[in-house]
Amino acid sequence: MVLAQLKNVFRFFEGSEVPSSEEKEELIKEVLLMVLARATSSDSNIDNLEVETVQKIFKARTGEDVSTKDVRVAALSELYESAPLPRYLSKMSNKLEQDDCIMIVESLADVIKTDGEVRPTEIEFFNSVVKALGLSSAQVAGLE
Repeated sequence: MVLAQLKNVFRFFEGSEVPSSEEKEELIKEVLLMVLARATSSDSNIDNLEVETVQKIFKARTGEDVSTKDVRVAALSELYESAPLPRYLSKMSNKLEQDDCIMIVESLADVIKTDGEVRPTEIEFFNSVVKALGLSSAQVAGLE
C-alpha cells in the first residue's frame, strides 16, 4: 500500500504549502497510521493484538483497510531516523483541523489500552503526541 510510504507527510513536512482537500484527506490517513503504528512499538514490543487493533481502528476511522505489513513498516520506518515523531506531528498539526488531531489522539488511546496494561512508556508516548499536535488537556477530554 502506498499509504505506508507516508509520502504526504514527507512532502508537507519539508514544505510550507497548504494541502488541497484531497491531499488533506490522505494526510490525515497517513498521520493516523503513523501515530497508531508507532504506538505499537512504543513499549519496544510490536504485539499482534495491537497491530490488529490498529487495523480495526484505521478501518473504522477511514473506511479503508491497512495490512499488517503496512502497520509494521510505518512503525519501524526510517522516517524516524531523520526526525523524531513529535517533530513531524508538530509540523503536520498546522495542516490538520483540531477535530482531526483529537480523533488521532482518541484512536491512539484505544491502541494503548488494547492489551489491558498501560505502561509508563506508552503514557509518555501519548503525552508527547498530544503536545506535538498542539492539543490541551481540556481539548483531549472533550471540554473545549
